[in-house]
Amino acid sequence: MTTHKLKVREVTALVNTEIEKLTGHPGTVNERHVFKLLKGEHRSPNALLRTALERTTGLPAAALGFTPRGRKNSSPSPAPEDDDLYRRTFLAAATAAGVSATTPTLTGPRRHRLNSNDVEVLKAELVAWTTAESMQGGTRELEKRAADITDNVIGLQQANTSSARIRSELYTVAAAFSNSAMWAAIDGERFESAEYHLDRTIRLAGLSGDPATEFRVWGHASVLFRHLGRPADALAAAERARTCSITRRDPLFASLSMSRIAVNHAELGDDRSAMRYLDLAQKALERSDPNKNRPTWIHYYDQAEHDHLAMVTSMQLARWPEAEKHAHRSLAYVRPDLQRNKALLRANLAVAQLGQQDLEQAVATAHCIPEGMMRHARVRGLLDRFTEQVTTLAPRNPEARDWQAFYRTAVA
Repeated sequence: MTTHKLKVREVTALVNTEIEKLTGHPGTVNERHVFKLLKGEHRSPNALLRTALERTTGLPAAALGFTPRGRKNSSPSPAPEDDDLYRRTFLAAATAAGVSATTPTLTGPRRHRLNSNDVEVLKAELVAWTTAESMQGGTRELEKRAADITDNVIGLQQANTSSARIRSELYTVAAAFSNSAMWAAIDGERFESAEYHLDRTIRLAGLSGDPATEFRVWGHASVLFRHLGRPADALAAAERARTCSITRRDPLFASLSMSRIAVNHAELGDDRSAMRYLDLAQKALERSDPNKNRPTWIHYYDQAEHDHLAMVTSMQLARWPEAEKHAHRSLAYVRPDLQRNKALLRANLAVAQLGQQDLEQAVATAHCIPEGMMRHARVRGLLDRFTEQVTTLAPRNPEARDWQAFYRTAVA
């Protein structure tokens, strides 16, 4: 601060900017946090804040006077972000280019007592994985990466010792990665693989004892069952997620659970219940605190995602004008880095416009989807059905013929 003549408020703004680059969400560090760092009251900030401070200052965390969590009264050792692997992981998160090449090595020839520092290394991997999946979608590579890290964390538990708190945190991380593998398989429409991951994820979530993790597992189970054509199971899983204690403490979780329940009621043809839950979800979302500290994985759920789920609900009930309204709203709010979500929104919007017999506009909307995203499993599934409907509706229409030729080339 002395070298660059910066004030506390300027440092705070720079740190929050770096956090946004790393996570895709604005940082919530305030001036009081920075004052505590300056006074030495807070010598072990979490991994994300340490990395943001390092990137802001250009100095390693150890040179700034910070010590890794979980190590007291011992000689200083490099913080995890001083390691090249950790740097690559967070660089991947910042650029949405992928995850690091190898899992952090936390074991040695003798039994190691696992601590918070080890957990934070794995959490950094999870940030990178989540960012990459948001950008690329559920590729086979990301599914395998998450499954491999799950195996590694389970192995760490068996080969090393830890306190009950650290053991619970590691099971939470393992469940998060296993759940991530399941979601990647769902997103890539590899449903048999997703069912395998689900069984293991439920076991790990139970061992973790973490309500947010349990909520996430049942929410994704609901999505999987819906894709498997089991709407009753999908609704039961969504309602099970709503009973998790986290929904009583945080309206954002409650909103997400009710949005998913609405989708499942629509799948079962229950128009009244679907609309009621959408309204309840919107009200809960408006009550939620956007600055509350939450797991990284739920950062995707916001007004844009609620409108996305409202669009899906409306489409299942063939309420095409409402579906189009929610699609436009979601596109207006969606974060620019969520390219997969934007492609899904445009594909659904095209279907909603076609449902209103607006062929020309529907085809124009479909053309707005980047060709690379047209090959994504869920996007392609939507566009395959869209192309069939276009052909049925207007087989001799010039726009319809042009779209068919273009689409065949794009996904070839």
